[in-house]
Amino acid sequence: MALKRVVSWRIILPSCAKASKKNNSSSEPNKSNIISKQVSLQRLSLSDVSNPGSPISLSDLSSSLVGSNLHIFTLKELKKMTNNFSKSELLGEGGFGPVYRGSICDKLRPGLESQLVAVKKLDLNGSQGHKEWLAEVIFLGQLKHPHLVNLIGYCYEDEHRLLVYEYMAKGNLDDQLFKNYSATLPWLTRIKIAIGAAQCLAFLHEEEQPVIYRDFKAANILLDSDYNAKLSDFGLATDGPQGDDSHITTCVMGTEGYAAPEYINTGHLTTMCDVFSFGVVLLELLMGKRSIDKNRPRREQYLVEWARPILKDCHRLNHIMDPRLEGQYSTAGVKKAAALAYQCLSHNPKSRPTMRAVVKTLEPLLELTDIPSGPFVFTVNPEGKKCDEPRIGNNGEEIEEKKYYEKERIRQQRGRKHHHRGRRIKASSRSRAVHSDTTLYKALGTSLYSPKN
Repeated sequence: MALKRVVSWRIILPSCAKASKKNNSSSEPNKSNIISKQVSLQRLSLSDVSNPGSPISLSDLSSSLVGSNLHIFTLKELKKMTNNFSKSELLGEGGFGPVYRGSICDKLRPGLESQLVAVKKLDLNGSQGHKEWLAEVIFLGQLKHPHLVNLIGYCYEDEHRLLVYEYMAKGNLDDQLFKNYSATLPWLTRIKIAIGAAQCLAFLHEEEQPVIYRDFKAANILLDSDYNAKLSDFGLATDGPQGDDSHITTCVMGTEGYAAPEYINTGHLTTMCDVFSFGVVLLELLMGKRSIDKNRPRREQYLVEWARPILKDCHRLNHIMDPRLEGQYSTAGVKKAAALAYQCLSHNPKSRPTMRAVVKTLEPLLELTDIPSGPFVFTVNPEGKKCDEPRIGNNGEEIEEKKYYEKERIRQQRGRKHHHRGRRIKASSRSRAVHSDTTLYKALGTSLYSPKN
């Protein structure tokens, strides 16, 4: 039976505050400097800044944030970077608003290197507002971690609220897992992504004042060109209670299908809510199915309710694994990942593991070698390193890696046109271009391979 929902769900729920006019009072910068010195060793919380009586200037917030090196951009600069927010630069749209690809040139700002960026623009008519924008600046401006997306700067100008992030070449996990029909994420890549996201959640939960992410889902896990995971979208994040205490909120926010049942039903919010959400994403990685899909048979529409009982039955796991993996995964690794997902998805928060325990369980899965050789074809990133093994062309000469894979692609295309040549080409490609996930992983390392698009 479906979980009872006590709120009207939206992808991300509502804005609590609208943008206010920029205050240009000359006295504010001085007060801001005083606050900055007082908290030089302590991270500012959202409440420190969002309270009406706070002396911190939002127009120069970066000077008050601990360890922050944020750049303050003008709206004019951001328009130039995104070609006036051109539709051709649109990357996507979420609860906050549209996201555009932009380009920073070396002449824009001294000390700011040329790079591609993602510019997120607040939709003034959307479900979020100033409070969510402020939360992103507060958290991402102070927290630094290899698996946390890098916030480069922001814009606070009249009613305009924008955020500038590092550009993530592979988009988000939701798109790669559910919308990329040309290639599927192989087993080790999925585990690598899960480990990176888990490490970031563990970091957040282990802060002196814990941070509850509150909206952990596949769409909020960004991927760089090497499939390294980085968490983004901190608009719903909040400073958590310490110890065994919990927040109690009457305004349940998040995404249906990922939120913990105790949070939905009672409003109790702890770090264990993030652990449950992680379990949902781990289940999605195993099965290749969305947490909620009303197009599936009725009993399978809610993934957690349908699949969780199966996770503890090792004899049935193969029946629910993502068929696109074609059996190319570690059987031992699947059993351990399934058992972990089962624990994370417990209805009793105290029965769930901490995120540090999750990381310790997942990391050894990368070393398992019981992955059968199969049909996955991997290509080396042109900007990355080449395999140590030289490639030999048909006439015996050694050729470059990139040219080799291009020749293989042409040969395979010819093989499809001439069916009688299929067997010869298949045998040839097996000896040169087809590798098991484990073999490529060992040869190139975790950050130097990607599935062929």
